Amino acid sequence: MIHKMKAVVFDTYGDASVLKIAERPKPIPGEHEVLIRVVAAGVNRPDIIQRKGYYPAPDGVVQDILGLEVSGIIEQVGKDVRKWQVGDQVCALVAGGGYAEYVVAHEGSCLPIPEGISLQNAAALPEVLFTVWHNVFQRGNLYQHESVLIYGGSGGIGSMAIQLSHIYGCRVVAVAGSAEKADYCRALGADHVLNYKADNIVEQWGSETIDVILDSVGGPYLSANLDLLKAEGRLVYINAMEGGHPELDIKKVMRKRLHITGSTLRARSYDFKQELAEDIQKRAFPLLAHARFKDMVGYCFPMEQACEAHRLMESRDFMGKIILTF
Repeated sequence: MIHKMKAVVFDTYGDASVLKIAERPKPIPGEHEVLIRVVAAGVNRPDIIQRKGYYPAPDGVVQDILGLEVSGIIEQVGKDVRKWQVGDQVCALVAGGGYAEYVVAHEGSCLPIPEGISLQNAAALPEVLFTVWHNVFQRGNLYQHESVLIYGGSGGIGSMAIQLSHIYGCRVVAVAGSAEKADYCRALGADHVLNYKADNIVEQWGSETIDVILDSVGGPYLSANLDLLKAEGRLVYINAMEGGHPELDIKKVMRKRLHITGSTLRARSYDFKQELAEDIQKRAFPLLAHARFKDMVGYCFPMEQACEAHRLMESRDFMGKIILTF
């Protein structure tokens, strides 16, 4: 007998109106997977891109159900799962399928619910936490008392990057597009906020240089980034929303001995994600438990209003994280 569940699905690419509620087969966990009864799912920009047809899920992952992060309760475990038990409350990074009443996740991609964060709001953590920890603290190798510049400071990734860097003891510079978003970044711990809609951000900042830059924009900001970085500075790309083929001044990279890197997360191996999850639990969870850490969920929609949640994200008129509840 095939058991059914409700999910937010799409059967054609397009705008937010293509999302609808439908029944789908309830997934069955594999040997190293857990079945999670979903309480909430995070809404992320890759969901928008996939819905438009530009970011398909990896092979073997459900294609018509979006969602890269969830929180919920484990209902079933695969025969080789050792870390989790039925009834455990977790949040999890998944490669797709999160906008549903049930989803399977590899046991190594799950995290316990951090102290002080509700089960529902924990759905907003995995995607940004995995992304920020790997790119800022591992690839960017951010040290205490260094400086870090974060593009998109008021978004989900920016909100997490500002807070973790600030609590870690670093000087944080954020980039935002309005006075309201700048105030939000400061409330999270940003020491300075630059307005990308105003004058040149290099001129706004002045002659001081930066140790690490987390860039989710790409395009024309490469030149500014090279100017802003100090010698041996690290530039980390996690997106290229404004273009992926900017002109590169190689001599500037050589003179400053700069390190330019970047990464994507979705298609990485389960072994990688498990190792990253272990490092996060060991080193990042103490930062999440700090009294200064603020819950980033600003908007909560029932699954039936997934269209509205997507429209809000596409408007960019939001701060923090958007989640769906089930």
